Amino acid sequence: MRHVHSERSQGVGILTLDRPERFNSMDVEMAHEFRTAALRLARDESVTAVVLRGREGVFCSGADLRYVREGGTREDLAYLRPQGREEAPGFGVAFRKILEYLHSAISEIRRAPKPFVAAVDGVAAAGGFGIAMACDLVFASERASFEWAYGKTGLTGAESSTFLLPRLLGLRQAMELVFLNPRLDAATAQARGLVTGVFPVEGFDERVLELARRLAEGPTEAYGVAKALLNRAAGLDQLDAHLDEEVEQLARIAETRDFAEGLAGFLEKRPARFGGR
Repeated sequence: MRHVHSERSQGVGILTLDRPERFNSMDVEMAHEFRTAALRLARDESVTAVVLRGREGVFCSGADLRYVREGGTREDLAYLRPQGREEAPGFGVAFRKILEYLHSAISEIRRAPKPFVAAVDGVAAAGGFGIAMACDLVFASERASFEWAYGKTGLTGAESSTFLLPRLLGLRQAMELVFLNPRLDAATAQARGLVTGVFPVEGFDERVLELARRLAEGPTEAYGVAKALLNRAAGLDQLDAHLDEEVEQLARIAETRDFAEGLAGFLEKRPARFGGR
């Protein structure tokens, strides 16, 4: 795989996002690689804990908006298209394909009978924020930051974030993140309950891997059952239906004039001028 790498070390699976020149943002190819790697590690019985990380000081910035603007590629977008049928062009089509892979991976992460640990060193924004929140534990380096970010381009949220944030933060603070979009540093994210622990940048990967090895040496079956019980108590048996709704709503909103303006503003590095539709 080109942009997502996986390895195994002493019972720990390590999944690394490796597209730093695009801030580890995901096009369809990378989203497909991510789903494949996450599924393999989630179902590999020799792997008893998984670390999900990015490369070179970036965790993940979500969907690749330049790729979305360009409409993807015929090869990328053909896999769900009925033979002989062309889909109407639009931003929503590219988003839908990316999100279907990412949401499938998130579903695997939540159902996996083992701990998934996000190691966030640098930026986790939009979909990257959602992917980190979907993990069981989140460790951040001192230079990490967390941002909702969807509203900057006029989008609605996906990658499980609209499902998990009210459960992690409570409704009022979730609304704050969605509407006011503060960028949270690692210490603030930990104080709000989004991050498990914060470590110095130097030696960060080693610290997280040490903790993951401790988890991998633990009572894996008991961890898996406890995770399933906690998921049920938190209502995560509803997650898959909510992920489907996130795809539908984001793909629909991606066809609006506000998203077209938000996308233009993002790529031109200027504030968007939304019209409310």
